[in-house]
Order: sequence, then structure tokens, then C-alpha cells
Amino acid sequence: MNDVLTYRKAKISDLRAIITLLLEDELGQVREHLSKELDTRYLNAFKIIDADPNQYLMIANLNKEVVGTCHLTIIPSLTFIGSTRMQIEAVRVSTAHRGHKVGQWMIQEAIEYGKLRGASIIQLTTSKKRSRAKQFYKSLGFKATHEGMKYHLKNN
Repeated sequence: MNDVLTYRKAKISDLRAIITLLLEDELGQVREHLSKELDTRYLNAFKIIDADPNQYLMIANLNKEVVGTCHLTIIPSLTFIGSTRMQIEAVRVSTAHRGHKVGQWMIQEAIEYGKLRGASIIQLTTSKKRSRAKQFYKSLGFKATHEGMKYHLKNN
């Protein structure tokens, strides 16, 4: 049997699988959680993402199994003479399928998705702690041209 990789827009029924992928990550184990009842913050965030035409929460399927996810955001910009950018975030491949080029395929499909929507710049961020991820993105042609910064607000 030939394995078939496909992608599609995430559905609310995929939310548990997405959170599971986030939890398989060493950093995600600290900042995510999954219980019998999904945290309403995940549900609310999914609904906002799903309703926004500039957001695409991608699910990668191997045959019919969810094996990866990433979050794509189209960003209109005035810089670079009114260019459109696409941000790639929350890239995850299931532990069982890492090393089988699923991530490479998923990023290539994400880039094609961005091109079809007029993006002339594809950008992403990754934690400085993720040396393997940085090497992976470099191998796909990404260059570390900027220093990213974050400011976390306290949740009340």
C-alpha cells in the first residue's frame, strides 16, 4: 500500500489531535495541557482562527491519520512596496512520523499555499532552544535575517 500525504483545513473535531501534537513537543509540554474536557480557551481560539479568512490551520494527513499541523497567517503589509507576507507558526509533526519528510512536505505545501494567495515573503519564528528546527528550516532555504522578540502579557 502506498502512503498518501494530504493536507486540509482543520475542523473543530481535529482540535484534540492538534493539542496532542503540541504536547509531543518539549516546550509544549510546559505550556499546553489536555484533559477530558477541552479547555474553552482552545475552543475559543479555534473559532476565531477558523472565522478569519487570513488564517489557515493546516492538518497534514498520512492516509487518514493526522500526522502534522501548522498555522498559516496571511499578512498584508505596506513594506516592500505593499507586499503580502505569510507567517508559518506552530509547526508540529507527530513523534512517530518525524524523520520521514512529513515536515518538509508540509512546509513546501505551506509555501505553495502562500504563493497562491500572493505572498512574496514567507516568514516563521522558532525558539532559540530548537537547534534541530533551525537546521531544518535552513535546509529548506530559510535564512535567519532578523532577531525576533516577544513580550508576554499576564493573563488575568
